[in-house]
Amino acid sequence: MSLIADCRTFVSKSYEDALSYAGSMVRLTELAKKLIDGKNLANVATLMPDGSPQVAPVWVEREADIVVINATTTRQRYRNLKRDRRVALSIFDINNIYTTVMIRGRATEITNEGAEEHIDRLSMKYNGRKYPDHCPDRPRVIIRITPEHVTEWNGRRYNAARNRSLAHPKARVAKHRGYP
Repeated sequence: MSLIADCRTFVSKSYEDALSYAGSMVRLTELAKKLIDGKNLANVATLMPDGSPQVAPVWVEREADIVVINATTTRQRYRNLKRDRRVALSIFDINNIYTTVMIRGRATEITNEGAEEHIDRLSMKYNGRKYPDHCPDRPRVIIRITPEHVTEWNGRRYNAARNRSLAHPKARVAKHRGYP
């Protein structure tokens, strides 16, 4: 199956799943938005076929409350997310590592449409220039992640996205049990 057909299949399946899944989506907190909008890297954790975690630092942005990352189809996170869409991200403030946000959710869309332009935009955000390493042998994809659980740690202040007006009644909300 070609990459394009493979991505379209994944997108169409995930769109149907996303419609039934949308009820468990939570909104990003203001701190999460601030950290994502800044030049802070996200550590993205996916699951290997044997269930062990795989973690990689990535550039990140958002579209409203959807977290957006980019990867080549040769990356392990792409292969992992095609198989199992569960994902976790940790983003900390580069100027204060004790200010951090943890997001758990699902990759609800993986598409190659606009992926090259997207990596250029991310490179402008983080490096101030277009991405220099476009390679046709390593096609890129955009991965959109729908958050279902957001927890933040702002220095000494711990806050799990507890505001029920931000979450669907059935969405999981963190409870403080000490340090994150």
